[in-house]
Amino acid sequence: MDLDDTDLEFRHEIRAWLSENVPTGLSSMDTADGFEQHREWERTLAKARLSAVSWPAEHGGRGASLTEWLVFEEEYWAAGAPGRVAQNGIFLLAPTLYAHGTEEQQARLLPRMARADDIWAQAWSEPEAGSDLAAIRSRGVRTDGGWLLSGQKTWSSRAAFADRGFGLFRTEPEAERHRGLTYFLFDLRAPGVTVRPIPQLDGEAGFAEIFLDEVFVPDHDVLGEPGAGWRVAMSTAGNERGLSLRSPGRFCAAADRLLALWREVGDPSDTALRNKVLDAWMGARAYRLHVLGSLDRPVGAEASVTKLFWSQLDLALHETALELLGPAAELAGPWLDGYLFALAGPIYAGTNEIQRNVVAERVLGLPR
Repeated sequence: MDLDDTDLEFRHEIRAWLSENVPTGLSSMDTADGFEQHREWERTLAKARLSAVSWPAEHGGRGASLTEWLVFEEEYWAAGAPGRVAQNGIFLLAPTLYAHGTEEQQARLLPRMARADDIWAQAWSEPEAGSDLAAIRSRGVRTDGGWLLSGQKTWSSRAAFADRGFGLFRTEPEAERHRGLTYFLFDLRAPGVTVRPIPQLDGEAGFAEIFLDEVFVPDHDVLGEPGAGWRVAMSTAGNERGLSLRSPGRFCAAADRLLALWREVGDPSDTALRNKVLDAWMGARAYRLHVLGSLDRPVGAEASVTKLFWSQLDLALHETALELLGPAAELAGPWLDGYLFALAGPIYAGTNEIQRNVVAERVLGLPR
């Protein structure tokens, strides 16, 4: 498949719209003001039915094909458009809702998500359960009309300013580790919820702790069957590790900027650094070709291979840029910020060490 020749009219429409509408000067989405500025950008996308182009029209999308979504992503990142503050909902929770949610849940939640009326936080990790997600201790207890959630979540992305959260809770304490878990959707402003932002090195709160003290969640906010949450959560994790969260367009745009930087400041006699630039550029194109060759395959354990590749590629792109810039790298704004974020890539969505185990055992069939 040659994506460059796929629906040129659609590509040109998206490119023209972005050239007229992409905002500049937004504050960081990890600040209160910046979060709301990014929410407004999401609403601008939604008015043009571009916040979730592949969703059906009744949910706020355009019914675009997967290849058209890839085209949109390429044009979006090439235009230097802002990061997606709504990504937890649109790229992680929404595919899970389509796979495991009821029609009522889809009709109630997805249009609000597309319009950024609700921005979602991811509530997986706990103090004693990081990559070992099955070790969670937060619990859900049956009550009239729903459940009472109690426990602590940590490193919850977007939770400092988000509206709602999704996560796993143990509802059958005596069950085996991967059983007796239930996937809940909950309001971060409900009685009994306390959100404590976690300041990062730059002082901004990209993450937060969430404390829940008998927080009521109605039955209609259980995603999937009670007790079968692990299977639902693995659907979300597959999207986080695979194509949904990190499309090739993001990396191809970064690789093109890296190539432009080399042409601007590179030393032609430094062949070692030149080769690093080329390796990073080829890695981005290889990822694009890999995605195009696997569009019709279901998301499974192979998503761990994808996650390993893009997380390492992201680091290589930014490390090479900083090496090119030399001492000026400390003042390099987007490249330095991108590098600091890329450092988290081997950790979030399941650490790369865990992903290598998944690849070894479930893809290659090696012994434990």
